[in-house]
Amino acid sequence: MPPFIEIHIIQNIAPGNLNRDDTGAPKDAIFGGFRRARLSSQAQKRPVRRFFRESRLIAPQHLGLRTKKVMARLSEMLLTRGREAPDNAIRQALAAIHMKLDDKGEAQYLLFLAEDELARFADLIDRHWDALNIEADGKKSKKDAKSALPKEVIAEASRILDGGRAADIALFGRMLADLPGANQDAACQVAHSISTHAVERQFDYFTAVDDLATPEESGAAMIDNVEFNSATHYRYAALDPLKLLANLQGDEELALASVRAFIEAFACTLPSGKQNSFAAHNPPAFVGVVLRQKMPINLANAFEQPVFPQRDRALSALSVERLAHQEKTLAQAYGEEGPWAVLDLTGAWDAGGTAVVKLADLAEWAARQAAERYAARG
Repeated sequence: MPPFIEIHIIQNIAPGNLNRDDTGAPKDAIFGGFRRARLSSQAQKRPVRRFFRESRLIAPQHLGLRTKKVMARLSEMLLTRGREAPDNAIRQALAAIHMKLDDKGEAQYLLFLAEDELARFADLIDRHWDALNIEADGKKSKKDAKSALPKEVIAEASRILDGGRAADIALFGRMLADLPGANQDAACQVAHSISTHAVERQFDYFTAVDDLATPEESGAAMIDNVEFNSATHYRYAALDPLKLLANLQGDEELALASVRAFIEAFACTLPSGKQNSFAAHNPPAFVGVVLRQKMPINLANAFEQPVFPQRDRALSALSVERLAHQEKTLAQAYGEEGPWAVLDLTGAWDAGGTAVVKLADLAEWAARQAAERYAARG
């Protein structure tokens, strides 16, 4: 089994509702027999992807888009090349990879495509414009639509969906139902975060007053309530640097940039639910990165027995202390005493490792570990 770079976070989050379920309540889970606050893995990944783009830690051409609006995006690209009314040509080109669009020009499901893949598709359509710009028949099956295309177009289109060296696709993987050959296994696994302690559901009862109400109109124009919680979370992710390199087609520079970017983005982001109402912007109190040689180890069982508040100790410090004890216990038992680097604002970590004072230093340390693995593989 290849080495893994893990990131472990203890993060105290103020009252909020960052990640809601279908009833509007904060997501939770029963763990160790107690209700815990929870943030789903999916809700943690999207802010990471947005952080990549907004912070420009990863160049835009090395990122992906999750969308149904493939027609709109390709049309935009082709219009800049002077191709008018490209819809039929786009439909024919997509038929070459068994992808059919609905009447609105949207895919049947969300597609995770690299910007580079879309650019190469636009280039394919532009170069084969005359062959592709034929009358489309919306009643044709995918098979019939594909058989009407020149063989060289089909062959070239089939080679385009290779992941496009997109960092977020390489990290989180993708599945395209109609194109199993274009699927990509994720290099990164992200756990659902859980609170290190038990939580109780809380409700904010609120009212709103009509600004144009007359003096005779007393009372509220609206009455409602919203559920929220506050919790110290344990967050965890495991990254396979060799799988990441393979997904990025051997581009070591991009792979190392992706490791740095992921460490920073995972630590700096949270889901954004109800933030205009709660503004729960609380950076982690502890961020630790470790290299595991044999197997990944999620330390959540440190909190199977919930942490209980103490009058003179912060829950975040108590949680870091519990995390360090679990690490020492499991690392010794399973021979996984890998090197650590830690950014610890609590002073409670006593499991060793390299102490850093900046998150960027932690990201750089992780990238060095990946670089050493890359150098050793050959």
